[in-house]
Amino acid sequence: MTAEPGIDASPVVATGLLVSDVDSTLLTQEVIELVAEHAGVRDRVEEITTAAMRGELDFAQSLRARVALLEGLDGSVLAEVRSALVPTPGALELVRRAKADGWVVALVSGGFHEVIDELADRTGIDHVQANRFEIADGRLTGRVSGPIIDGTAKRRTLEELAARYDLPASRIVALGDGANDREMLLAAGTGIAFRAKPALREVADVVIDGASLLDAWPHLQSAARS
Repeated sequence: MTAEPGIDASPVVATGLLVSDVDSTLLTQEVIELVAEHAGVRDRVEEITTAAMRGELDFAQSLRARVALLEGLDGSVLAEVRSALVPTPGALELVRRAKADGWVVALVSGGFHEVIDELADRTGIDHVQANRFEIADGRLTGRVSGPIIDGTAKRRTLEELAARYDLPASRIVALGDGANDREMLLAAGTGIAFRAKPALREVADVVIDGASLLDAWPHLQSAARS
């Protein structure tokens, strides 16, 4: 797994590129809400998350506000959060099938490397682009370390990976559920809104409302034939 899309030498020849959001897409949960539960501020964080995913708040601004509520939390709770992750039904099988068929699989997330990287490593995901908590003396400072992965960063990651693997838009599938996934869905040849908010549904090529992310598999097969 590569933590971010910088330039690699001699990329493999890929069937296609699958770029997926993580929170409420690959996972049934919102990672920051799981962390917030340990800080006793889950309700407040959920309110901000919901407004951001509906497109009512700027994502970067909303993320800073949510992370600020976590100031002072012991970083050791992140291991507990990692153990509590629940993949969306069909998500891991979708990744397995895509990898077996020669697809490059990338996660682009408004969540956090410290929580999702281990899952990505276990499932053979090729690239992860996500935020990082700033941690000092073993505790969260209430700030994000480095650039925030918002909708524009998600699109840029998709475009950089497409260029790296020399793939046309027709062989790129993007999956997401919230307003900050709009740009990457529009940049992909096939943009799939999974159990999504209205702000994303209106720009998607495909809307999936079923419980299983494996419902996206026929659309990958179609893209592979393009």
